[in-house]
Amino acid sequence: MSYTLYELLWLFIVYSFLGWCAGVGIAAVRRKRFINTGVMNLPFCPVYGTSAVAYSLFLAELKYKPFFLFLGGVVIGAFITVVTGVMLERIFKRKWWDYSKYRIGFKGYITVPLLLLYGASAVFVIWAGNPFLLKVGSFIPKSIGRIALFVVLCILLLDLLCALAVVWEWRRRIRWMAEVTDNMQDVSDWFGNAISSAVKKRLVRAYPNIETKKILAAKKEADRTAKESAKFAEGCGFYKLVWLFLLGSLFGDLIETVFCRFSLGWWMSRSSVVYGPFSVVWGLACAILTAMMYKYKDKSDRYLFFYGTVVGGTYEYVCSVVTEVVFGTVFWDYSGIPFNLGGRVNLLFCFFWGIIAVVWVKFIYPLLSWFIEKIPKKIGPALTWVLIVLMVYNMALSALALARYSDRQRGVAPDNVIEQALDEHFPDERMERIYPKAKIVE
Repeated sequence: MSYTLYELLWLFIVYSFLGWCAGVGIAAVRRKRFINTGVMNLPFCPVYGTSAVAYSLFLAELKYKPFFLFLGGVVIGAFITVVTGVMLERIFKRKWWDYSKYRIGFKGYITVPLLLLYGASAVFVIWAGNPFLLKVGSFIPKSIGRIALFVVLCILLLDLLCALAVVWEWRRRIRWMAEVTDNMQDVSDWFGNAISSAVKKRLVRAYPNIETKKILAAKKEADRTAKESAKFAEGCGFYKLVWLFLLGSLFGDLIETVFCRFSLGWWMSRSSVVYGPFSVVWGLACAILTAMMYKYKDKSDRYLFFYGTVVGGTYEYVCSVVTEVVFGTVFWDYSGIPFNLGGRVNLLFCFFWGIIAVVWVKFIYPLLSWFIEKIPKKIGPALTWVLIVLMVYNMALSALALARYSDRQRGVAPDNVIEQALDEHFPDERMERIYPKAKIVE
């Protein structure tokens, strides 16, 4: 089942409200009093709405495969929770929730009962929640619904900006006061603003973990950023990940091209862009895999293999859904391979992801990291940004060319000068040579 943007936005709002109600209810049972557990002041928790929309986009086609639907909910819910937890921790230098006391978990961000809840919520959203809400929403006239949607989204945006402004001011004051205060109340006094103070106090009541007497973490962060690295792109930062994306795109395309030559018997372009041998899927995989597994580079091969199998399979599935939704084109189809899931992923290739994870972390990444850090520090940042601009241009032009190629297959005539230029420079013959496995879908 596919959803319109209008439907997805309403689902986001409704599930954000229902998630807030659930969070407040659980907190009330635990602490015996009402506590607004949301970051925002209004009764909405966007993380729940985001999860529900993600379930709707990526898991709708698994409606009649309950096991994979449940598993997909676990993966998506865990990803959103970890990302949210890491972002909040980076901002406040303190965890907002901590499940470290549980035996099985991940850095205190998630635990097994929470994962089971995510899986169950995905099943509920796809099987019952969405059909019921969309049926109820169908009784509301579209003209009234659009106006109400616009008003609610504007109010939510204003509330979110207010909360972010308080958080930003809070963080700035904490850093500035790190060496002269050891009490959070002293920091609060500097806000000089009743709204900021009220929001801060509410956040502390809702998430006691973010309040700390010693602000050593902020001081350490300030000291770390004050020191200049002796090498270009040292560690696993922005510049390192950009270069890994570029090199991974290049080598991934070349390796896949050679693999297709020996497995299929002919040379085939595996590039994702119209200029150059670059596979964006492989580049993103290298950058994401490194960012997620850098802290576990010293773990056992068995651990890395299992981690890479799950992460790689999930990543490939998401890429397949996104490219089909955005471009209306299927770039690969594994329907003919046993143990596949909707033709998007299969068990054999998931195992390949696990093997690649081990080889990447143990052998390839150290070599590429050493090479990247050899780039002179004076020219490294400027060269990186030049390559970023060129790659963004290449990817944007490729997206336009693909969109126009899809329209031509449906008999849509060019409507403006840009589309005419795309037809001239990227005709069907050229696009089919660059993307030989691409299939147009409705």
